Parts: sequence; C-alpha cells; structure tokens
Amino acid sequence: MDSETLLARITDYASRPNPYPLYAELREAGPVVRQADGSHLVGGYHDIAALLHDPRMSTDPRIRGQVTHKPPFLRLDDPEHHRLRTLTMRPFGPPHSPGRVDAMRGEIDRITEELLKPFEAGRQIDLVDDFAYPLPVTVICRLLGVPREDEPLFRAWSDVLVAAADLKPEDDDSAGTHEAGDQARIELGGYLVNLAERRRGTPGDDLLSAFVNEPDPALRLTQEELAETAVLLLIAGHETTVNLITNGVLTLLRRPEHLDHLRRDPGLLPRTVEELLRYEPPVHMRERIPLTDITVAGTTLARGTSVILALAAGNRDPRRFDDPDRFDPTRPDNEHLGFGSGIHLCFGAPLARLEAQTALGALLPVLGTASLVQDPPPYRQNAMLRGPRHLPIQL
Repeated sequence: MDSETLLARITDYASRPNPYPLYAELREAGPVVRQADGSHLVGGYHDIAALLHDPRMSTDPRIRGQVTHKPPFLRLDDPEHHRLRTLTMRPFGPPHSPGRVDAMRGEIDRITEELLKPFEAGRQIDLVDDFAYPLPVTVICRLLGVPREDEPLFRAWSDVLVAAADLKPEDDDSAGTHEAGDQARIELGGYLVNLAERRRGTPGDDLLSAFVNEPDPALRLTQEELAETAVLLLIAGHETTVNLITNGVLTLLRRPEHLDHLRRDPGLLPRTVEELLRYEPPVHMRERIPLTDITVAGTTLARGTSVILALAAGNRDPRRFDDPDRFDPTRPDNEHLGFGSGIHLCFGAPLARLEAQTALGALLPVLGTASLVQDPPPYRQNAMLRGPRHLPIQL
C-alpha cells in the first residue's frame, strides 16, 4: 500500500521543497499509519499533542538499544530529564520573568547590525551563510561566555556537526563525516568544560559561569553533563533558529503583500513569527518510543517500536486550524506545535523567538527591494530539521 511508504517518500530529498501534500496524504490515511519498516507515523494535531503529553512515550534511544552511552537530556525521560532540564534552565531565570534571554536583547541587536553592514544594494547574498547561520552561533557563544577570539573555532566545530547531521546515507565519505562529527563533539565538549573550569570561583555573567558556580553541590552539573548540555545548546539552539529565520525570509519574499504589510506595521512581528512556526516550522518530525503497548484510535503502538510524530503535518491539520494551508500572521488561534509540547517543549523557545523577531525586523528594509535568485532554493538533507541550505537573494 502507498501509505506504508509515506515516511520514505517524506524523507526522500525530492520532497524537501514541498512535503505538505504528503502530510495531507498522511492525515487522510488515518490517525496512525504503519510503515513498511514497522514504524508508525502520526499526522493529526490532536493525536500528536496527546502523545507528546503521554508519560508512556519515551525519547530515550537506549530503550531500543540504539545507543549505550547516556544521551543529552533532550533524549532522556523523567526524572533524569526533569533534573537536568531544571539545572540547565536555572541560569536563564524563573519562567515568565525577565531573565538572561531578555538581557541579551541589546547584544542580539548589535550582532544583527554587524552582520547586515555588508548588505549593499546591487549585491547578491546567501541569507544562510551571510546571516541566518552566523547569528545564532554568535549569540550562543556570547551566552555561554566564549571569548571573542575563540568564536571562529566554535563556528568550525559547528560546521562539522551540521555536516554530519545533514549526511546522506549514500554519501561516499559517510563514515569519515560521522567520525569527524563525533570528534568535533568531543573537542567542543572538552573545550567548554575547560572554559567553565577557568570560571570556577571567579564567575562572569555567562551560562558556563552559572553552571560551574552553582552554590548547591546537589544541584551542580557533572563535567559530563555540562559538556553534553553545552553542546546541546549549540546544536539544538542553532539549527532550529537558522531554519526559522531562513524559512521566514523565504515565505515573506514569496508573499510580497505580507512583507509590505509587515514593513508598514512592524508590531505584527511577534504574530508573524508564531505563524511561521506553524506554517513553515524548523522541526518537522520527532521520534517517540512506547514504554508499553499503547492504543491510539484503534491501532496498537507496540512497546519499543519507533513512532514518528509529524509535527509539521499536525500544524496544518484542518481539524485544528481554519484554512491551514494559508499563511496568516493575524491568525487568532495559533497554538502550534512548532516548539513541540509536553515536558520536552523547547526550553530555548524564548531565545529563538527573540532572535527571529530581531532578525526579521532588521531585514525588513532590505527585503522590500530584494528578490529570490532561486526558488525553490537548495534544501538541507535533513528531513526532520527542514530548511534551505542556501538562500541566494539579490538585493
């Protein structure tokens, strides 16, 4: 049956520019669709939301024997996940209160202005390489307290990690690229642990200082946890923000009427970013693993099987959103799945929102007279973290 090949067709690189017809096919095929490899796909908004909140659904790949080492807390279950997530979030300040992210506003503005300086009329730029990629890497460097002179080193490690994440299975040098990615992760983790240790007892106003100078030893991260968490901040915080900014610019350049409206009323920026998170989310799918047999809409998800939650399909579910394939920044009811939901709701969401609003706001004067050089642009290989690899724009 065609429905059994949906995951293979969605992840096929040929579908990267527009996977949404396949997501519609997924929703029509049923709440839960078994795939030829034994996994299950879920594409309805309400079913995805329920499973994201179900404590019987795990994120830990060790359950299936996929890895033996302890993964970062993004792939852990409670209570381990809760402990590490809480410790990591403490330096950001209490929820719903001004904290370290709000304090970064001025710095993000300055980084954005610096990146925009070379954007002269008549020039062709690559929005990814020239802007959307360096912005979040630089922000995370400043947040962690990486010295300015070491930022190029940090970006080099990030380049290798992104290349490994975007690897195609048939690539000739797949083993070498994965090995380089593993080595970059080790070197980056070691660098950050050493940098944190230098701040022990003499803290600065940065996350590494806060991690290593936690006054309560019971709440302090171990060196291994600190390394994994800091690397996670780079990868998860960086890749999603690049996609959010780039997908946002692509969407607005394809819809000049919305771009013009936004230029006339920049107050719409926050709602525009929320609609982008629904309409063109940076994360398309997430895997969950049942800890026990779970029945969803008459289908049994067996313990230990792979369950792929297609967040991007849920974001365009007509049973949840009116006219879901229409981009509408004034949409009144927009409880999207762009940052997930449940206990694994993206804890970097406030920073990603701030970066995207700042970036798009600063780009508005430039985009008003800009045009796409290539549409669709070349996309990244990664189907779960979907976004253009390059976005050439003529200013």
